[in-house]
Amino acid sequence: MLIRKAISQDIPYIVNHNLLMALETESKKLDEYTVQQAVIADSSKGFYLVAEKEANIVGNLMITYEWSDWRNTTIWWIQSVYVSEVCRRRGVFKKLYHYVMELAKKENVKLIRLYVEKDNVGAQNTYEKLGMVSSHYLLFETSI
Repeated sequence: MLIRKAISQDIPYIVNHNLLMALETESKKLDEYTVQQAVIADSSKGFYLVAEKEANIVGNLMITYEWSDWRNTTIWWIQSVYVSEVCRRRGVFKKLYHYVMELAKKENVKLIRLYVEKDNVGAQNTYEKLGMVSSHYLLFETSI
Protein backbone atom coordinates (compact mmCIF):
# COMPACT_ATOMS: atom_id res chain seq x y z
CA MET A 1 0.00 0.00 0.00
CA LEU A 2 1.31 3.44 -0.95
CA ILE A 3 0.59 6.46 1.26
CA ARG A 4 1.16 9.80 -0.45
CA LYS A 5 -0.01 13.39 -0.68
CA ALA A 6 -3.06 13.73 -2.87
CA ILE A 7 -2.81 15.18 -6.36
CA SER A 8 -5.47 16.72 -8.58
CA GLN A 9 -6.28 13.34 -10.19
CA ASP A 10 -7.38 12.12 -6.74
CA ILE A 11 -10.10 14.75 -6.35
CA PRO A 12 -12.99 12.58 -7.65
CA TYR A 13 -12.11 9.80 -5.19
CA ILE A 14 -11.79 12.17 -2.24
CA VAL A 15 -15.07 13.88 -3.13
CA ASN A 16 -16.83 10.53 -3.32
CA HIS A 17 -15.32 9.44 0.00
CA ASN A 18 -16.43 12.69 1.66
CA LEU A 19 -19.97 12.22 0.36
CA LEU A 20 -20.03 8.62 1.62
CA MET A 21 -18.55 9.57 5.00
CA ALA A 22 -21.10 12.32 5.66
CA LEU A 23 -23.94 9.97 4.79
CA GLU A 24 -22.54 7.12 6.89
CA THR A 25 -21.49 9.08 9.98
CA GLU A 26 -24.07 11.87 10.17
CA SER A 27 -26.80 10.83 7.73
CA LYS A 28 -26.07 14.03 5.79
CA LYS A 29 -26.31 14.30 2.04
CA LEU A 30 -23.72 16.85 0.98
CA ASP A 31 -23.83 18.92 -2.18
CA GLU A 32 -21.34 17.27 -4.52
CA TYR A 33 -20.44 20.49 -6.34
CA THR A 34 -19.63 22.27 -3.06
CA VAL A 35 -17.45 19.39 -1.87
CA GLN A 36 -15.67 19.22 -5.21
CA GLN A 37 -14.85 22.94 -5.07
CA ALA A 38 -13.43 22.58 -1.55
CA VAL A 39 -11.20 19.54 -2.02
CA ILE A 40 -7.60 20.67 -2.53
CA ALA A 41 -8.84 24.16 -3.32
CA ASP A 42 -6.34 26.04 -1.15
CA SER A 43 -3.20 24.40 0.17
CA SER A 44 -2.80 27.13 2.80
CA LYS A 45 -5.80 25.59 4.57
CA GLY A 46 -4.47 22.03 4.57
CA PHE A 47 -3.70 18.98 2.48
CA TYR A 48 -4.96 15.46 1.82
CA LEU A 49 -3.19 12.14 2.08
CA VAL A 50 -4.40 9.10 0.20
CA ALA A 51 -3.86 5.38 0.64
CA GLU A 52 -3.45 3.70 -2.72
CA LYS A 53 -3.65 -0.04 -3.19
CA GLU A 54 -3.35 -1.67 -6.60
CA ALA A 55 -3.94 1.72 -8.30
CA ASN A 56 -7.14 2.32 -6.28
CA ILE A 57 -7.64 5.03 -3.66
CA VAL A 58 -8.88 3.03 -0.66
CA GLY A 59 -8.63 5.72 2.00
CA ASN A 60 -7.86 9.35 2.66
CA LEU A 61 -7.64 11.98 5.32
CA MET A 62 -7.19 15.71 5.41
CA ILE A 63 -4.81 17.72 7.56
CA THR A 64 -5.83 21.26 8.50
CA TYR A 65 -3.90 23.79 10.51
CA GLU A 66 -4.53 25.62 13.76
CA TRP A 67 -2.14 28.18 15.22
CA SER A 68 -1.50 27.87 18.96
CA ASP A 69 -0.42 31.08 20.66
CA TRP A 70 0.03 29.09 23.89
CA ARG A 71 2.59 26.83 22.24
CA ASN A 72 3.92 29.13 19.51
CA THR A 73 3.43 26.32 17.03
CA THR A 74 1.03 24.89 14.49
CA ILE A 75 -1.35 22.11 15.50
CA TRP A 76 -2.44 19.65 12.84
CA TRP A 77 -6.04 18.43 12.80
CA ILE A 78 -6.84 15.11 11.16
CA GLN A 79 -10.19 15.43 9.41
CA SER A 80 -12.27 13.81 6.68
CA VAL A 81 -11.00 10.33 7.46
CA TYR A 82 -12.46 7.70 5.16
CA VAL A 83 -11.52 4.11 4.42
CA SER A 84 -13.45 2.12 1.81
CA GLU A 85 -15.76 -0.41 3.46
CA VAL A 86 -14.03 -3.40 1.90
CA CYS A 87 -10.65 -2.23 3.23
CA ARG A 88 -11.60 -1.49 6.82
CA ARG A 89 -9.80 -3.30 9.64
CA ARG A 90 -6.88 -3.92 7.29
CA GLY A 91 -4.49 -1.25 8.57
CA VAL A 92 -5.30 1.50 6.07
CA PHE A 93 -5.91 4.20 8.66
CA LYS A 94 -2.94 2.98 10.70
CA LYS A 95 -0.64 3.50 7.71
CA LEU A 96 -2.15 6.94 7.01
CA TYR A 97 -1.70 7.87 10.68
CA HIS A 98 1.93 6.77 10.79
CA TYR A 99 2.59 8.79 7.63
CA VAL A 100 1.03 11.84 9.31
CA MET A 101 3.31 11.30 12.30
CA GLU A 102 6.39 11.13 10.07
CA LEU A 103 5.42 14.32 8.24
CA ALA A 104 4.63 16.07 11.51
CA LYS A 105 8.06 15.25 12.92
CA LYS A 106 9.73 16.61 9.77
CA GLU A 107 7.62 19.79 10.02
CA ASN A 108 8.27 20.14 13.78
CA VAL A 109 4.56 19.82 14.57
CA LYS A 110 4.13 19.08 18.28
CA LEU A 111 0.41 18.27 18.55
CA ILE A 112 -2.06 16.40 16.37
CA ARG A 113 -5.78 16.45 17.10
CA LEU A 114 -8.95 15.03 15.66
CA TYR A 115 -12.58 14.94 16.60
CA VAL A 116 -14.91 12.00 16.26
CA GLU A 117 -18.65 11.46 16.54
CA LYS A 118 -19.65 10.53 20.09
CA ASP A 119 -21.33 7.33 18.90
CA ASN A 120 -18.54 6.20 16.57
CA VAL A 121 -17.05 3.75 19.05
CA GLY A 122 -15.23 1.78 16.36
CA ALA A 123 -13.25 4.83 15.26
CA GLN A 124 -12.59 5.81 18.88
CA ASN A 125 -11.16 2.37 19.58
CA THR A 126 -8.93 2.63 16.51
CA TYR A 127 -7.55 6.00 17.62
CA GLU A 128 -6.91 4.73 21.14
CA LYS A 129 -5.06 1.66 19.82
CA LEU A 130 -2.72 4.03 17.96
CA GLY A 131 -1.91 5.80 21.23
CA MET A 132 -4.19 8.80 20.92
CA VAL A 133 -5.95 9.91 24.10
CA SER A 134 -9.26 11.68 24.51
CA SER A 135 -8.99 15.33 25.37
CA HIS A 136 -10.43 17.17 28.32
CA TYR A 137 -12.01 19.65 25.89
CA LEU A 138 -15.62 19.60 24.73
CA LEU A 139 -16.40 20.79 21.23
CA PHE A 140 -18.96 23.57 20.79
CA GLU A 141 -20.12 25.06 17.51
CA THR A 142 -22.55 27.54 16.02
CA SER A 143 -23.97 27.22 12.53
CA ILE A 144 -24.45 30.46 10.64
